[in-house]
Amino acid sequence: MTINWDIANQRLDRAAQLLNDADPASVPGPFHMGIDLGTADIVVMVLNAAGEPAACFLEWSEVVRDGVVVDFAGAMDIVKRLVGRAQARLGVEFNGAATSFPPGTDPRLSTYILERVGLDVTAVQDEPTCVANLLELDQTAVVDVGGGTTGTAVVRKGQVVFSGDQPTGGRHISLVIAGHFGISFQEAEERKRRHDQYDILGLARPTLQRMCDIVAGHIQGHRIDRIVLTGGTCCLPGVDAVFAEELHLPIQLPSQPLLLTPFAIASLPLLQ
Repeated sequence: MTINWDIANQRLDRAAQLLNDADPASVPGPFHMGIDLGTADIVVMVLNAAGEPAACFLEWSEVVRDGVVVDFAGAMDIVKRLVGRAQARLGVEFNGAATSFPPGTDPRLSTYILERVGLDVTAVQDEPTCVANLLELDQTAVVDVGGGTTGTAVVRKGQVVFSGDQPTGGRHISLVIAGHFGISFQEAEERKRRHDQYDILGLARPTLQRMCDIVAGHIQGHRIDRIVLTGGTCCLPGVDAVFAEELHLPIQLPSQPLLLTPFAIASLPLLQ
């Protein structure tokens, strides 16, 4: 079940409308759940049989760092809570879910959390590859800029031919903001989300340029016609322009960068 860019954006916008909506809904199943254990947040997304979002829940957290779960108990609590909300909204009990991991890290760190909360792992794949498998892509680099890492998947004729990941992400931008303003890391995170009140892009530019250097190394030797950006860090307005300037390639930014990877994860069982 690959989908084109327009349909992906329509479904992402629907997921954004549903974000943390706990009102009971009469939606026919069967359903497919995806759980994204990110550095800055955990997202549980549920799709119906047609691959359309039926529920989406997000909680900001710091239980994962650079692809490593640093607070297993906290991660389990959040996953249990979000899965419970999805179950209450849809009136069903979930026995399994798909998940993902940054390229180059141990997928068992993610699958272990699901298993510990009583969920079967229905599918698992690294984050940018999840997106690459969902969309109709060729000669494209999918770049997932999360809270802790920047991951790249190079796609040729719908197949991932390379994936790589390095530890530079939104968390590093927050550290720059914290140092600049002399504030705590948590305050910097909140200020980053209120980017319109501060020159966050200007402060973030050197870190974004470092991310571009990482991607340039990943795609070296591959023929790339465009780059697809995903991940929460790409919600910062102007990120796509920086990547275009540095990499000299067309950039595609989804309507909801924060939700594209969770949507792709939830789609994994439909792709098998």
